[in-house]
Amino acid sequence: MEENGVETVRLQFTDITGTLKSIAVTPAKFARLREESFFVDGSFLAGRDGEDGVELMLKPDPSTFTVLPWKSQPGNVARLLCSLYQEDGTLFAEDSREVLRQAERRAAANGYELSVRPECEFFLFHSDDDGRPTVVTHERAGYLDAHPIDLGENARRDMVRTLEEMGVEVEASRHEISPGQHGIDLKPMGLMEAADGIVTFRSAVRSVAKRHGLHATFMPKPLGDAEGSGVHLHFTLCKDGKNVFAGEEKGSFSEEAAWFAGGLLTHMKAMAAVSNPLVNSYKRLVSGTKAPTELCWSSRRENSLLRIPPVRGTRTRVEFRGADGSANPYLLLALCLEAGLDGIAQRIEIREGESLGRLPENLGTAIACFREDAFVKKILGEPLWRRYGACRQEEWLDYERQVTAWELREYLYRY
Repeated sequence: MEENGVETVRLQFTDITGTLKSIAVTPAKFARLREESFFVDGSFLAGRDGEDGVELMLKPDPSTFTVLPWKSQPGNVARLLCSLYQEDGTLFAEDSREVLRQAERRAAANGYELSVRPECEFFLFHSDDDGRPTVVTHERAGYLDAHPIDLGENARRDMVRTLEEMGVEVEASRHEISPGQHGIDLKPMGLMEAADGIVTFRSAVRSVAKRHGLHATFMPKPLGDAEGSGVHLHFTLCKDGKNVFAGEEKGSFSEEAAWFAGGLLTHMKAMAAVSNPLVNSYKRLVSGTKAPTELCWSSRRENSLLRIPPVRGTRTRVEFRGADGSANPYLLLALCLEAGLDGIAQRIEIREGESLGRLPENLGTAIACFREDAFVKKILGEPLWRRYGACRQEEWLDYERQVTAWELREYLYRY
């Protein structure tokens, strides 16, 4: 701490929705954490469905230490991500990081290691004079357009530099399809590193955008007439250091790759409440568009939920195209790992182009699928599964009670 000039240490963690929480301590207090521990009120955990009276202990993960590249006051600020423990020192079963850690341990016991390359999309909008976000962008750039048409290029370059300084390696960045929409691809990494990286990514992107007078949003569908933003996850499964998805013949992929895809497709309806957890998520996933709504896999089909891209050999991978930036990355990656391995264990064979239907059409249907599924309940654990479902159900019921501007515009004068 001293050698980095750190004057403040932020202990960060997520609630079950994946929202980042933070509490700041002094370096002196941080140095005493092993002896004194540090407790927080656990009512934050469930987002909307809080529970008072639960004390949770924070245990920082040393591997996540980084000095934040931005600061508004003198003195550096360090950040560590934390796991959650109960007052008696035992693991807290509803900690999202712990769910992913246990899933990785089960996979490792069978010799498997899953890595992922996330592709993250977001919009950059202007902030008003009071710093509040708008949905205004003054650019008209499209896919892969360059500066000066791409007015967000400098901000995006600053984001990439900041992420690299924080230890999150970036593979590529670009302007996306809609005006104001951008994409940054992270390098392949293990699942825990990836989940931590996505949490860091969101925080860094929004912080850098603010420095540029902009607001970055990972909201799946902020504009009705523009493309939505998603997170594409490119999975590679290894065993004994070899890519399990690679086929024995040139240009082929293995049965395990197809089985892994089959497992994901089989469980995806129940997983949708995690991969696409907002009311707004389903404004992006509309049938009849290029959105990945179809529960099938293919090599090139635009609306398929999964792809096995034509690149083969050691680079053979399974791409999940349906998730968005509002998902809790720890729970999402844990479920993807377990669902894919279940497909391999059960040898779930789904032919290319064969459809199992489509994703749920709204959050209400997704929650019903989530609550009816024993597999998801088993992976998340009953307490977290129950609390997560209740949290999302409350959001859905709140939305259903709203009278929208569209309803007033269409019906008020007519009926």
